[in-house]
Order: sequence, then structure tokens, then C-alpha cells
Amino acid sequence: MKTKIYKIIFSVASFLLFGIGAQAQNGVGGINQATQMVTSYFDPATKLIYAIGAVVGLIGGVKVYNKFSSGDPDTSKTAASWFGACIFLIVSATILRSFFL
Repeated sequence: MKTKIYKIIFSVASFLLFGIGAQAQNGVGGINQATQMVTSYFDPATKLIYAIGAVVGLIGGVKVYNKFSSGDPDTSKTAASWFGACIFLIVSATILRSFFL
């Protein structure tokens, strides 16, 4: 009687382990596919962020030039803030790309 119960328990346990192993293989394939899809988006996203940084730099340059031409005393503060925004965009895009790829 005990051996029959042990055989049943063993067969159920082995069935569950093989089933979990098969599901794990499907999960690994899904994770690999998701990783490949996400990493394929990084190059276009990085280029988009660089383009946005260029536009922000041009707008900032025009604003700083207008302040400088009008003789505004806080021109250096404005220039530093726009320059900082451009640097932040470029560095953040580069760091995110190198971190995830």
C-alpha cells in the first residue's frame, strides 16, 4: 500500500516538475524576445533625444542672444541653464543607452 502511494506521489511530482520545466523554457524565450525588442528601440530613441537636444540648443542660443543683445544682466544664468539642459539630454541618452545595451 505504501509503495503504491509513493509511486503516485512520485509520478505526480515528476509530472509537475517536467511541466514547470517546459513552462520555464517558454518564459525564457519570451524574456529573450522582449529584451531583443526593447534593445532594438534604443538606437532610434537615442537619435531622437540627440535631435531634441539640438533643437533645445538652438532655441537656447536664440534666447541667450536676444538677452545679450538687449543688455539683460542675467544673460549668464540663462546661458548656463540652457547649456545645462542640452548637456543633460545628451548625457542621459548616452548613459541610458550604455546601461541597457
